[in-house]
Amino acid sequence: MTDVLRPVGRVASPLTDRATAPRQGDEGAPPAVLEFDPAVAAALDGLVAGAEVLVLTWLDRADRGVLTTRPRDDPARPELGVFATRSPDRPNPIGLHRVRVTAVDGLRVTVDHLEALDGTPVLDVKPVLRGER
Repeated sequence: MTDVLRPVGRVASPLTDRATAPRQGDEGAPPAVLEFDPAVAAALDGLVAGAEVLVLTWLDRADRGVLTTRPRDDPARPELGVFATRSPDRPNPIGLHRVRVTAVDGLRVTVDHLEALDGTPVLDVKPVLRGER
């Protein structure tokens, strides 16, 4: 069996430079548009403005060879394994972004405060559950 991740869409964002992009959504990240592939159009049914969702992305510009890092690249902080940090550089650079949907227009879903760079592949979208198990 071969498991292959296939993007379901891409991020359209004014953010193009990793060095100057916010590190987290609540640090001044702009709204962005998730542009979905027509093949997954049915998967968008029920996604509405106001919904809080988790967007999983493939951080395609990450360094997959990094195993340790200093959080925020701060030399005063101890070096940690990447699994204990939110570093985009890691063996499997999957991004996790909690955002609110502000508009749905066909295959285009606008979200608030997304720190992903323009062109970042979108892997999945999942609703944030409130007290459900």
